[in-house]
Parts: sequence; C-alpha cells; structure tokens
Amino acid sequence: MTTGKVEDLSIYSKELQEDMQLLVYLPSNFSPLYKYTLVIASDGKDYFQLGRIPRVVDELLANQEIENIIVVGVPYKSVPDRNKKYEPTGEQHGAYVRFLAHELVPFLDEKYPTYQVGMGRALIGDSLAATVSLMAALKYPNIFGRVILQSPKVGEDMLKAVEAFNSANSFTVYHVIGKEETAVKLSNGGTEDFVEPNRKLNNLMKNKGFSIFYEEFDGDHTWKHWQPDLRRALIQNFGM
Repeated sequence: MTTGKVEDLSIYSKELQEDMQLLVYLPSNFSPLYKYTLVIASDGKDYFQLGRIPRVVDELLANQEIENIIVVGVPYKSVPDRNKKYEPTGEQHGAYVRFLAHELVPFLDEKYPTYQVGMGRALIGDSLAATVSLMAALKYPNIFGRVILQSPKVGEDMLKAVEAFNSANSFTVYHVIGKEETAVKLSNGGTEDFVEPNRKLNNLMKNKGFSIFYEEFDGDHTWKHWQPDLRRALIQNFGM
C-alpha cells in the first residue's frame, strides 16, 4: 500500500495573534491536476498520532472506498490553550472559530487544489474539539458542509446555538457517543455525564431537520473507541 506524506506547516493568525502549527496529510496520488476535499481536525496532533488518520486514509484510498481528501490537523499548545480556544465560553473561542473560517480555509484553498465550496470542507473533532467543530459549522454553515463529532462535550451554549440555528440543511452531521461516558474526567479535576447531553443534542438536531447519522457505541471517552470509528466516519462522509 502506498502511503501519503505529512507536511508540517505554520500560519500566522491575526485573529489569535500567534503562529498556528498545521499537520497536512497529502495522499500518495496527490497532484495539482485533481481536486481534493478538505478535512480539518482540531486536536490535530491527536488525530494524527492516536487516531492514526494518515494510515486509515491511505488504506481507504488504496481500496477506492473514499474520494480524494487532504487532512489538516490543527494541534493545541497546552490544555489551558485548548480550553481557551475550544470551550464556547473560552476567551479565544470566537477568534479560533474565525481563524478556521477566515484564515485557515483561504490559506488552504490557495495552497492546494480544493473544491472551494462548503460540501468540499469537513470539520472533525473529539470531545472539546468536536464541540468547537460544531460551533464553527453553526457560525459558518456556507463554509463548512460536513461535521464529524466524536463524543462532543455538550453544554448549554452549544444547545442554545443549535436551537437558534435556522438552516439545518446546510451541513451534515456524523455524531457518536459512548454509552459508558457517564463520568468523563474533565481537565479541572471534576467529572461530567456526556451521554444525556449528547442525547439531548441529537434530539434537538433531529427535531430541527438536520441530516444526521447518530450512534451510541459500547465504550468510554477514549481513543480506544474513536480510532476504530474513524474508518466508518470517513466512509460515511467521503465514500465513493
């Protein structure tokens, strides 16, 4: 099986006033003559290392199971940095979402042969990275056409944002949560039930007419379950 390559880039964000590292997976058949769908992952380093997303994509492309995609990982710098950017109440949350839509997307569109339409861009994330992915799609539904949520942290701000959203047909949602995610350890030392809020989110999106795939898997809030789920998530979203 031929393997793609991973480029390590960096982009200065005016919104965040800092350099942002990017991990960019290009498939082995990469050529400026083809067009590629963008998959943008917050928690970027985790998706590349723990999720092994380059390997999963290599395999799916080799078997012609998915369309051509470029995966862009946006790593976080530290746990406090992640909370500031990904939590809807975090002080850099708005700036991070604007960075994704107004700085990262134009940068990628200029650098790579992309489709430059909403359906040609997906956001993927686990836990808080899933939270910020959905928040970004709700804010910029014309820019992001697909969202993949692996065990998002669901709070009141997110539910309110979904409740207030009026164009449910503008992006598709792939949403999974583990049945054992009833006492997820938080970075502040506390624990939280993720299952009930995720069910609430799913019901709300269903009632609002979103195009959703939803499943509760047997397992907890770890990469042990998200990693094997990646294969199906990519096939469901980018299958031939």
